[in-house]
Amino acid sequence: MRGMVDGLGSAVPLATRLPAVLQEDAFLQRFLLAFDDALAPVFTTLDGLACYLDPRLAPEDFLDWLADWVGVRVNDSWSTAQRRDVIAHAATIHRRRGTVPGLADAVRVAVGGVRDVRIGDSGGAAWSQSPGAELPGHATAKLHVTVYAASVEAVSLTRLEGIISSVKPAHVPHTVEVLTSAVPSPDDS
Repeated sequence: MRGMVDGLGSAVPLATRLPAVLQEDAFLQRFLLAFDDALAPVFTTLDGLACYLDPRLAPEDFLDWLADWVGVRVNDSWSTAQRRDVIAHAATIHRRRGTVPGLADAVRVAVGGVRDVRIGDSGGAAWSQSPGAELPGHATAKLHVTVYAASVEAVSLTRLEGIISSVKPAHVPHTVEVLTSAVPSPDDS
């Protein structure tokens, strides 16, 4: 946590805030220096508060708190750069949670070694002007997540399963496949 910083001057020295009569008292001047030393980190933190709330600029030891604040569980094996990236994209991931694009984004951001993600969804939504028309999709909901990676070892299956389970709808079963082959073009899907 933040604390005393040797040599950090106060942006707002308390002695300058005293009435003119008290500013001449040498004892009071020395006494207030102790408070200036204690309050300097507080003023410095408040002056740079926006930097603490930006995951790209926040101090490394502050990232875990910031992750808790935006509802992200940080994995201890993640690098600092990956933590910053996941925290920065948390709002987008939460906003799209439960959707196919949201699941793909979450896997790309939180699982290392992923080149591309393709998701097969059994559901569908449509409308028809004629009553009793055929419904789209399948009656049983399911997801099939295909992850394209440089190597199978580069993808942590435990992390991948955890991310998918936390972002997809809870009632929808899923299967996962990690491939090292080339990513198919959109026309091949």
